[in-house]
Amino acid sequence: MELVFLGTSSAIPTNYRNHSALALKAFGELMLFDCGEGTQRQMTRIRMSPMKVKRIFITHLHGDHFLGLPGLIQSMAFRGRENPLHIYGPVGITDLVDSIKKMGYFALSFPIITQELQKGVFLDEEGFLISCCPVQHSVLNLAYAVREKRSPKFLREKALELGLTPGPDFGKLQRGIPVKLGELTIQPEDVLGDQRKGRKIVYSGDTRACVEMVNLAKEADVLIHESTFDGSQEEKALTTGHSTSRSAARVAVLSKVKRLILTHLSTRYRDADLLKKEAAEIFPDVVVAEDMMSVEVKRRAD
Repeated sequence: MELVFLGTSSAIPTNYRNHSALALKAFGELMLFDCGEGTQRQMTRIRMSPMKVKRIFITHLHGDHFLGLPGLIQSMAFRGRENPLHIYGPVGITDLVDSIKKMGYFALSFPIITQELQKGVFLDEEGFLISCCPVQHSVLNLAYAVREKRSPKFLREKALELGLTPGPDFGKLQRGIPVKLGELTIQPEDVLGDQRKGRKIVYSGDTRACVEMVNLAKEADVLIHESTFDGSQEEKALTTGHSTSRSAARVAVLSKVKRLILTHLSTRYRDADLLKKEAAEIFPDVVVAEDMMSVEVKRRAD
């Protein structure tokens, strides 16, 4: 499971930071969270193929979070994509994508499937769940949580005690399929331990620090939280629906996350040391995201 920060600036890009975009490599997929202007250029720089993107999750309809979509979609069509592209977002995402389809002259070679979201789990796949909730910004903004499904530990010694031999039956039980052993039926729960928690990643989009973010991020391995301003700009952050490094750190503390990554930085911060220092005074395990930064989310030991 790997996070790649393709863009970490706020409303205006700089020489050092592109508009918002985050790639997640996990579960055999490549997903994008937000797609600011220039995202496909950033992907090209690190040889990440847009053709491999299956799903795109847009937090809200401010341009710095979606203006990379038209170019990305047209490039996919130019390269002959046939596989469907799924785009998720708040109410209005369907109209937005319909407008993109009419932009300029190009032939769309693949289906685009949109889904307008409100709150709760909206994707329940074999290996993961994705949920969302509205948070506090100047327009409707969705924060996303990706949770890995993790099977209970297989109790090998218990299975051997019951008379099973290593082989296909072990695999069936691990997949939740009962196994016949003579007159006896071995149930999966007979040889499986307690349910284990998988990895959890939460991405805020634009938001004030709020209880909705705290609840969504509970016990996450990684919280990626916007940090547009430093603590001296608290009033401006509240007025514009953004967070300071300190308020993002307070969310991390309250939600008991393992690691905090700050992103969506104002152009005033060429040097992000101030933001990191302020956050670290409240929550020590903090990193300020940089464009092209890669973060591995390691499997939980339990």
